[in-house]
Amino acid sequence: MTPPPASSLPIVLLPIGTDDDALDACLGALDAGTPAGTRLWLADDAQAGPRALAIIERWLTRTSLQADYTRRPRMLGEVAHMDQMLAACGDVDVVVLSPDAQPLPGWLQQLAACLARDAAIATATPWCNAGETAAWPRLGEVSPPPDDVERTAQACVAMPPLHPELPAAVAHAVALRGSARKRVGGLDSASYASWYAALVDLSLRLSGLGWRNVLCETAFVARGGEGGPADGDMDALNARWPTFTPRLATFLMDDPLRGPRERLAALYADIGSPERQRDLFG
Repeated sequence: MTPPPASSLPIVLLPIGTDDDALDACLGALDAGTPAGTRLWLADDAQAGPRALAIIERWLTRTSLQADYTRRPRMLGEVAHMDQMLAACGDVDVVVLSPDAQPLPGWLQQLAACLARDAAIATATPWCNAGETAAWPRLGEVSPPPDDVERTAQACVAMPPLHPELPAAVAHAVALRGSARKRVGGLDSASYASWYAALVDLSLRLSGLGWRNVLCETAFVARGGEGGPADGDMDALNARWPTFTPRLATFLMDDPLRGPRERLAALYADIGSPERQRDLFG
């Protein structure tokens, strides 16, 4: 199968954070695992210091991605800033990527394919070692990033693309269908201080209109730790969506993704077996 051209893939939105080492690792992973020519927007809400600016400047000179960097003269706030980014993209599909994320090879193509398989999918979240409901190898736990990224990516691609439901999008990486996003409006910067919570709220508004929030089990995006809401954000979420926390607790208790996680673990083990290595390398 011929891979889709980079121009047809979602735009990657990367808000710049304050962890310079994480930013450096994220940009390196993007170069290693994302097709040349992919559109990438590095958006700086007046967060980057001198070292981060040097990292970005150096990376922009050598990357094969179609990358743009913008910096606000003064801080707007992460939710309002992200909302401006989404509004500027119109009805184009995008992927919001956490600034400490490390995407594995093929991640963006698989997220794009997930959106293409079902027009009812509004958000697609890949596996993550610290992915909460989308966590692998253990649900709801923070595990170290994969040691063997190629092997992990190969195992994910071999998964059957069933795309089961998630309670909400998870903020390490979220593919957003542009037409769905336009239907429900932007992020609620008046109610939430973190785009972690604002993306959860957006995905719940989407599901309320009949759209789906799913796991893209054929893609993996690692990160160094788990994200989280700002102070007061969960109170705001629970006030607006009183059934969300009980539904999340039921999901974690019932563990409907046990089967897919075990399937991924089996594929990972099979790819690393001596017999499979002989098949791959003769």
